[in-house]
Amino acid sequence: MVVAIDGPAGVGKSSTARTVAQRLGFTYLDSGAMYRSVALASLERDADPAEVADQITIELGERIVLDGRDVTDAIRSPAVSERASRAAADPRVRSAMVEMQRRLLSRGDWVAEGRDIGTVVVPDASVKVFLTASPEARARRRADELGADLGTVRAEQAIRDQRDSTREHSPLRPAEDAQVLDTTDLTLSEVVDQVLELVRRARG
Repeated sequence: MVVAIDGPAGVGKSSTARTVAQRLGFTYLDSGAMYRSVALASLERDADPAEVADQITIELGERIVLDGRDVTDAIRSPAVSERASRAAADPRVRSAMVEMQRRLLSRGDWVAEGRDIGTVVVPDASVKVFLTASPEARARRRADELGADLGTVRAEQAIRDQRDSTREHSPLRPAEDAQVLDTTDLTLSEVVDQVLELVRRARG
């Protein structure tokens, strides 16, 4: 079974997906970490992201491992975030990552989060959830998470949202059959409970 959780930055995708996976005993797939790993590799090698996307090995779990090296913290830097957003808009990078994600998700039970899991990667996922929240709430959460200036985060978020929603390949949007959940005024526990209820219904 695959539970697909999509949405923009700052809506709580990672926390929700990780917690749901733990509660269900499923494996957690963080697609954003995969694009960040591509970005980090391209920065370190001074190469185009598309050149390294199909040359690297990414291992997902509690820690993110790139070519045998733990990069869990390194991929969260502002420079990597900016490069990752650009890399994700490159159809060559997306093609390499989608292929890798499909290969992983073809076996076992997963909770996968990203921006196009339910629309492109696994359009036949058993459960599809699209998380959203007000721009203010998203920026505040992101700033708290990164320890960054709220105004800077809000400005960067607006640019990234524009890029993600208007890109030609795999634009950010809910799947037609996705359950849209507004997390603005919900706690993590409340969001997780709603996703678990959707899984329970899907299992019949």
